[in-house]
Amino acid sequence: MSHESQPQVPPADPARYPRSTALQTRWRDNDIYGHVNNATYYEYMDTAINTLLISEGGLDIHTGSVIGICAESHCKFLGPLTFPGTVEVSLRVGHLGNSSVRYELALFDGDTGKPAATGWFVHVFVGDHDRVPAPIPSKLRSLLETLTGPHGDTP
Repeated sequence: MSHESQPQVPPADPARYPRSTALQTRWRDNDIYGHVNNATYYEYMDTAINTLLISEGGLDIHTGSVIGICAESHCKFLGPLTFPGTVEVSLRVGHLGNSSVRYELALFDGDTGKPAATGWFVHVFVGDHDRVPAPIPSKLRSLLETLTGPHGDTP
């Protein structure tokens, strides 16, 4: 994928994202350099997304007939996070399809408010047993629709 065709993510401005989740950094998140390892930023994104889908969208990860598979993700590092501390994971829906959704995210240091990263995360919803793309369930779609649309200027 060329740089020009990659999805654009809004700048790290909390006003551009309709949802935010505070997560506690963990001791194991720190690397030898004394800050949270960049790969852990993906875990924060994944945790914030799935917490929302389960708690408000009705996603049943244990017995549901449809699950979300991460098909693509991207993270642009902007600044360090540390333990102990919190990270604010802000998100919005950049694209909502029949069986897929692209979340746009920004991570902020929960103590200073400084941006730590921006990125995207694509879920493709598939049947739990056959792994064939499936329509996003109606309750989940309703939640995702509330997170789409203009939330500040898109680059």
